[in-house]
Amino acid sequence: MTQVSSDGRAAAAQDIERLRRTVQALEREVARVIVGQELVVRGVTIALLAGGHVLLEGLPGLGKTLLVRTIARVLQLHYSRIQFTPDLMPADILGTNILLDTAHGGRAFEFQAGPIFANLVLADEINRATPKTQSALLEAMQEQVVTVGTIGHPLPRPFFVLATQNPIELEGTYPLPEAELDRFFFKLQVGFPSRAELSAIVERTTGPRGEPPATVADGTSVLELQELAREIPIATHVADYAVRLVLASHPELPEAAETARRNVRFGASPRAAQTIILGAKIHAVLAGRVNVAFDDVRRVALAALRHRLILSYEAEARGITADRVVAELLTAVTEQG
Repeated sequence: MTQVSSDGRAAAAQDIERLRRTVQALEREVARVIVGQELVVRGVTIALLAGGHVLLEGLPGLGKTLLVRTIARVLQLHYSRIQFTPDLMPADILGTNILLDTAHGGRAFEFQAGPIFANLVLADEINRATPKTQSALLEAMQEQVVTVGTIGHPLPRPFFVLATQNPIELEGTYPLPEAELDRFFFKLQVGFPSRAELSAIVERTTGPRGEPPATVADGTSVLELQELAREIPIATHVADYAVRLVLASHPELPEAAETARRNVRFGASPRAAQTIILGAKIHAVLAGRVNVAFDDVRRVALAALRHRLILSYEAEARGITADRVVAELLTAVTEQG
């Protein structure tokens, strides 16, 4: 019995090491193209291993599109880009049934797949589309199925949506509905590069072209790593800490933190707790540990919660941000509940 248990632990250790090596190779190849943005790249990597979608927010020209395209190349994933505009219709994303002549001289409807049928979908400037078109992504992001008419069409696996939005240009944009925001695993802020990073970007993009990034895995490997990530154990008291963080964000609950009572209209959904726990598992492994610590929960909490909190009108008028509320939640909720 001891020998079997020992063999099982050794196999698990090998699998976890394989996950770490794959991620290290992925991030190394991405760094050959993307300068800096290590936290963003790590956040996207964690979401991919968790099978989740990511909302990237940042100014134009910071490499968001290039990052998505590079990851698709390194992982050998079928890549598709959808430019969201106010006149974009749901059928432009999902596809539609068209009437075609058959070989027997008749006519029949045939489904023509839209650009959503890819492994890695870049939804560029997603907040420029109307709510009707934005809602077309809801079923695809959650169920990985597209229903056209009465027929469901499964999407390829793995399937990720990485959406971008511009935080400062609000004219002609539509805020994402809460139901859609909740389906994004993480919301990541893409910051402006430092002086050294900007110099490196200029040198890299205006000089001789370098070698393209190498591939390190494929879709099948990604699916295997996703299953492995879910098997990483987490202690009950650490998982309870993530649960208490989410409960503390609800102003109407007895567990609410004071910052939630003052600044929040609606707290985070149960998906937030799932996101924090799964993200913390992956963060721990990538840090070289097989045990999930409280610090792993804190490291992923901001990206998991910032888009799931709906602030009160008074808080927004005072300039309170979701990031500040999350920081105060992390201070208010102690490790011992």
